[in-house]
Amino acid sequence: MADRLKQRVALMFGAGCCAPGIGNGRATALAYAREGARVVAVDNNRDAAEETVRMIHAEGGQAVAVLADVTEAAQVNAAVAAARAAFGGRIDILHNNVGITSMGGPLEESIESWEHVMRSNLTGAFLTCKAVLPVMVEQGKGAIVNISSLAAIRYTGYPYSSYYASKAGLNHFTIGLALQYARQGIRANVIMPGLMNTPLIHQQISGQYASTEAMMQARDEACPMGKMGEPWDIAMAAVFLASDEAKFITGVCLPVDGGQHCRS
Repeated sequence: MADRLKQRVALMFGAGCCAPGIGNGRATALAYAREGARVVAVDNNRDAAEETVRMIHAEGGQAVAVLADVTEAAQVNAAVAAARAAFGGRIDILHNNVGITSMGGPLEESIESWEHVMRSNLTGAFLTCKAVLPVMVEQGKGAIVNISSLAAIRYTGYPYSSYYASKAGLNHFTIGLALQYARQGIRANVIMPGLMNTPLIHQQISGQYASTEAMMQARDEACPMGKMGEPWDIAMAAVFLASDEAKFITGVCLPVDGGQHCRS
């Protein structure tokens, strides 16, 4: 283990994985722990959160699992309280990894689906920040890392209007945080994953293709580097943004996409 985040407390919402394996959230939780952070792994699936914690413990790291739905303010507040109780009251890193998709444009998607996506992808980050910012203000220091998407700034070919809107909103929400709290020692940045090879795409994207093989091929070919990214690419970017190596970086929306954002 290294020590870029030694003894810092990282509160991670969406630290589990939607299926067996390693997604962006679980990879980041492991990467934070490997750098010395004490991780509070929050997920709306207790088994998924506990599996992440087991993996961290197996490597000698420190972590606790917390069950919470990011769309419910009372549960978010309880998760923050649990994090503070577990590791001495501090929260040095807030990481928001929650994100869902729902296929359909305005004509196809229901109002209920639109509102569910917006609440999960955008309101959830508002609720976690609302709960954690007083702690960071009191400390005089903190780092917020929000996971958005290349879909926040580009049409990616998928028909998911609510996802585009929610992730674009998350970008600008984060920029506002960065500027509002810069003088109080709090940094806020966004990571925008491009086409990633994670368990989530098999659950939420694969239906847009004739087969899993067709999906994998098409997504690889769409990347300028010829291959989708991996969860560890997101994890390493998050470690950097959460660390003091990025102490003069705030308000950035960082594409981690193999250059895809450069294409028109």
